[in-house]
Amino acid sequence: MILDTAPHISSVGQVKEFFLARQPILDQNQNLIAYELLFRRAGVRAPVSAEDTRGAASIIAHTSELGIENVTGSALGFFNVNSTLLMGDLVNFLPAEKVVFEFPQTDKITPELVRRVAELAKAGYRFALDDVITLSEYIKPLLPFVEIIKIDTSVMTYADLAMLVRQFKQARKVLLADKVETLEQFQNCHELGFDYYQGYYFAKPALLSGKKLATSQLAIMELMTLVARDADTIEIEQRIKKEVSLCLSLLRLVNTPAMGVTKSIHSLSEALMVLGRRQLQRWLQIQIYVGPDPQIQFGSPLLLLAATRGKLLELVAQKLQPANRSMADIAFTVGILSLLDALFGQHMERILRQIVLSEEITEALLYRTGFYGDLLKLAEYLEKPGEAGRLLVPLLARLGLPIEELYPFQLEAFEWSNSLLPTL
Repeated sequence: MILDTAPHISSVGQVKEFFLARQPILDQNQNLIAYELLFRRAGVRAPVSAEDTRGAASIIAHTSELGIENVTGSALGFFNVNSTLLMGDLVNFLPAEKVVFEFPQTDKITPELVRRVAELAKAGYRFALDDVITLSEYIKPLLPFVEIIKIDTSVMTYADLAMLVRQFKQARKVLLADKVETLEQFQNCHELGFDYYQGYYFAKPALLSGKKLATSQLAIMELMTLVARDADTIEIEQRIKKEVSLCLSLLRLVNTPAMGVTKSIHSLSEALMVLGRRQLQRWLQIQIYVGPDPQIQFGSPLLLLAATRGKLLELVAQKLQPANRSMADIAFTVGILSLLDALFGQHMERILRQIVLSEEITEALLYRTGFYGDLLKLAEYLEKPGEAGRLLVPLLARLGLPIEELYPFQLEAFEWSNSLLPTL
């Protein structure tokens, strides 16, 4: 894995009027199993509507041309479709093993639609029914071909959710809790027996008084401080040697083909020389999110979200300030450190007292101020455009970034973050 690569934006045609939200879907163990791919128009709060078949179709065609694995990595992709799209042939261009078609239960369910869904299901495509609030007679014709029932938990009481869970569990359906934004919501849904969860509850810090950082996390933060103050390589090497897992991980990294070494490296001093300070700093920033088992099938959602933010901010800063490479490095740091409070379960102010960071990074992380604060807000708006989509256009205008630049930057950030876990 090379932590510092030059941008290589795809040459496929740009979808100028859209930007992409990639919202994670997790299982009961907090492992990533899918992303819902939501496409927005700049300045519009709602997703591409069911009526906007032309826009949704252009996105599906673009994604199939690009390759869905570049957007979702090893995870599945949930696509919003309507009856018009399903009745056409365009959906067949997406690989059945990689997608779930999410169908609004408010669409008209006709015998023709049921036959088409049955045909696609027989071909291996999977279906989710969206915005379900009751097990009505209306949706029953589709149920034999629908695997996943998606419930908006934000509009239902606990008692109503419990009743609905029982009904759909009896029908042997997989249940997905949507709009789970707090840990309390997750815990309630987990108690009820939901299988999958969508929302950003995992990125919210669960603040626990007296919580202490793990030994490995403290070691990484100490190393980040040593790198930040440009300590001698010998001092950095001695600190890494105290952490066996970090030593092994670093040696694995420098011996990957992507690093371009011509012979095996077995000493820590050689590894640090090959890696260099810039990539060492990035490796540490990524490593701090890696749990005790870095080979989890789809990986930590916090790591993937932080890495995506870091790369996106780096690409935007590089575009806006091409003559100043250090600004891109700072932007990467702001993005990837922006979720430390969720990772550690501590206030960001307390965490930042333990790391040596510049004032502009600190202010961006604490207050979302300055150039880097604006970049971080940009990433956050793109993640949850339903809440902040209308704020995106004035922010882009303030930064001087054309909307058509966003989509290719997002794709590159997704691809880069997807590539991290197999080699960590």
